[in-house]
Amino acid sequence: MTRKLTRKLKIDFVSDVSCPWCAVGLGGFEQALARVQDEITAEVRFQPFELNPQMGPEGQDISEHLTQKYGSTPAQQADIRNTISQRGDEVGFTFNPDGRGRIWNTFDAHRLLYLAETEGAPGTQANLKRALLEACHTRSEPMADHAVLLACALQAGLDEARARAVLASDTFTDEVRERQQYFTSRGIHSVPAIVIEDRHLLSGAQPAESFEQALRQIASEAEQAESAETT
Repeated sequence: MTRKLTRKLKIDFVSDVSCPWCAVGLGGFEQALARVQDEITAEVRFQPFELNPQMGPEGQDISEHLTQKYGSTPAQQADIRNTISQRGDEVGFTFNPDGRGRIWNTFDAHRLLYLAETEGAPGTQANLKRALLEACHTRSEPMADHAVLLACALQAGLDEARARAVLASDTFTDEVRERQQYFTSRGIHSVPAIVIEDRHLLSGAQPAESFEQALRQIASEAEQAESAETT
């Protein structure tokens, strides 16, 4: 019996470290990838998006920030936190039950993610992404603090001296800005956003079942298109 070949899909996971829904979305997407692993392999790259690019290094109280940005009340924010926590439990991600005290600028985190993609071993960028999300949303650590970022880099397997050098300089600033602009120019203004094969867009923190269905459909359509070209 001939084993069915797996289809490889190029996937860009556009997200921000400070976005709790991105943690939920990543968990659901990884569950979906595990379910289709016998049919689909994924080349996942984590792409930068900043929810608050103008945020200063001192950060801002999260409740104050959400009220200013969205007009939400403390009661509404508590309801949303409960919903996010429940969704996190479904995908194996633990949120700090007390909520995060402050929200931070995440540009340096994106520079490290770029480093992990371009210079790290396979899997390093994904490991760093998970480490950063846990530092931010599980332990409520300050994501503008280079000590926190360096600890995440070491946890992910990056070279310590190289990570320190990147954080101490403006290395990869232009590259990250260019990628941010590219995805924004393609109409991505909220995250998580998952771009598959440069043309299929999955938006939001969907359940694993929805991601699984979409992945199977995209892979099937690609196979049908290739079959049509060869006939």
